[in-house]
Amino acid sequence: MAAPITTIKKQQLTEEQMKEEKLDNLKQLLSENEEMVNQVFTIMAELNDIGALEAASKLIEAKEDVAHIALGQLTRKPVTNIINNMMGVAGALTELDPETTTKLIKGLNTGLDEANKAVESDEKVSVFKLVTLLKDPDVNRAMNFGIHLLKGLGKGLKD
Repeated sequence: MAAPITTIKKQQLTEEQMKEEKLDNLKQLLSENEEMVNQVFTIMAELNDIGALEAASKLIEAKEDVAHIALGQLTRKPVTNIINNMMGVAGALTELDPETTTKLIKGLNTGLDEANKAVESDEKVSVFKLVTLLKDPDVNRAMNFGIHLLKGLGKGLKD
């Protein structure tokens, strides 16, 4: 009967062997992805030709100055207002029903087309014409919408 194994010796690679193994892995990776590597070098050559690599290098060298300028610009009152407004608008847009928004935009586009036609015709609007237009179902619908929009806006402003 054979003697039992009591210790396991882990093979220690020398630094030279580890470098050789890494080099072999790199060679294999390059040979398996030759087309991609060629594209990367083509892109790098193009960026170098137009001076983008040099600009990026200089930008990295001046990173502290660039960061200071960028932070100074971002913390200006108008920029922070824009950011806050964009966040508010984004929040409001997430609460809107997409179908209602689409319907409203279509109605707005139709209304703009009608308004442009009216401006081109240069027709005068009399008081009698206004009263007659209130009986038009489309005008009445828009007026009803506008009145309730203003009512809701007023409620929202009160809070």
